[in-house]
Amino acid sequence: MRLVQVLIPQGTRSAVLDTLDDHGVDYAVFDEVGRGGFEAMVQFPLPPSGVEPVLDDLIEAGVREDAYTIVLSTETVVSQRLSALVERFPGLRISREELYARAQDLAPANSTFFAFLLLSTVIATTGLLLDSTATIIGAMVVAPLMGPAVSASVGTVLDDPVMTRRGIRLQVVGLVAAIVSAAVMGWLLQQTVLIPPGIDIRTIPQIAERTSPNFLSLFLALGSGIAGALSIMRGSGSTLVGVAIAVALVPPAATSGLGIAFGLPGVAIAGAVLIVVNLLAINVSALILFWAAGFKPLDAGAFEGVRASIASRVVVFAVAIAVLSIVLGAVTWTTFQTQSFEQQTRSELRQQFDEADIEGVELVSVTVDYEPVDLLLGNEPRVNVLVGVPRNLAVPPDLAQRWDDQLTAEFDRDVIVRVGFIEAQVSDGKTWERQPVRLTAPTPSP
Repeated sequence: MRLVQVLIPQGTRSAVLDTLDDHGVDYAVFDEVGRGGFEAMVQFPLPPSGVEPVLDDLIEAGVREDAYTIVLSTETVVSQRLSALVERFPGLRISREELYARAQDLAPANSTFFAFLLLSTVIATTGLLLDSTATIIGAMVVAPLMGPAVSASVGTVLDDPVMTRRGIRLQVVGLVAAIVSAAVMGWLLQQTVLIPPGIDIRTIPQIAERTSPNFLSLFLALGSGIAGALSIMRGSGSTLVGVAIAVALVPPAATSGLGIAFGLPGVAIAGAVLIVVNLLAINVSALILFWAAGFKPLDAGAFEGVRASIASRVVVFAVAIAVLSIVLGAVTWTTFQTQSFEQQTRSELRQQFDEADIEGVELVSVTVDYEPVDLLLGNEPRVNVLVGVPRNLAVPPDLAQRWDDQLTAEFDRDVIVRVGFIEAQVSDGKTWERQPVRLTAPTPSP
């Protein structure tokens, strides 16, 4: 429930009160004794969805835009007359004026925004290098990216170009600053003992996850944008939604920066593509939802221009997402193909061992070196097999080639098989009297 207070300009008292009577709103009127130009103040309760239509009609009745109108969110209202108001104004959508005020509050001052964003990037970069999910999530709590993502869409829908430009600028400049900060931090860490020399960051799971973006990443961004718009419209859960939006943007930015610092253009480009896709998806989903919810500019004459602007931006965003989705689609398809090949290869070799049933021979491990980039470049999969054999068993000299031929025929693609052997000692399961084991150092040769 909202409590609305409106200053009534001179000569419009009767028209304002008649408008409230037409809406069936209970009100209280107080004589205005402050600054001139107003003769009274009217105060009345309204459900959130009723604020916008009532204020629109009050403006037509003579309440000027430069008058003071205050909308307060009430904690508790005790009245048996509330049910009639709720039936008259169903729904939970807030007013256009509240939406505008919330969007302004969510976009902090530049100094505050960049301070928190850089702090979030530092924490996220540390979490990526430590492969710590908890640390990365903690960084997202700090990131202030929900405000710019929402305010850009609100400014477009309500025809406020200043708010729109600031929201877009904070998002773009902020994420570029995050990439640069992660790159500088990564370079500095390489000059210390905090990172082992020669580390391959592509093997860190949290980083590898963001260097292989797929369509699930797009769904995350779309969901985050919709959730952000809903949380503002309904006034609930904005902090948690801000974390979801930050998760879609800051970790990829930190990953891209680390790719630059470690001289890995593939990592840098993959992180950057994920950032752009997520950024576009968040903005377009919020923009569409605000427009579909019925938010319109206060100036009726700007309605057609705003609708055309929204349509053009949605088309541009959609085309950009579609183009970048080709990359996501390629990554999704190649990842599925390579992982399927690895799983099928392991199953095939395991089945061959089970069918052979050679006593004492054990399949220790099967690993497949086959990345999505290898599939795109046409590189052959490398299958590494480790077999445990007893000392007294002769190993076929052409085992690697035989498995190469079998896998090539099975999957209709060339492979490279490398087989390693280890001697296996297996206890007979009997219990003997414990004897000390002595390790004798070899006698040095003269």
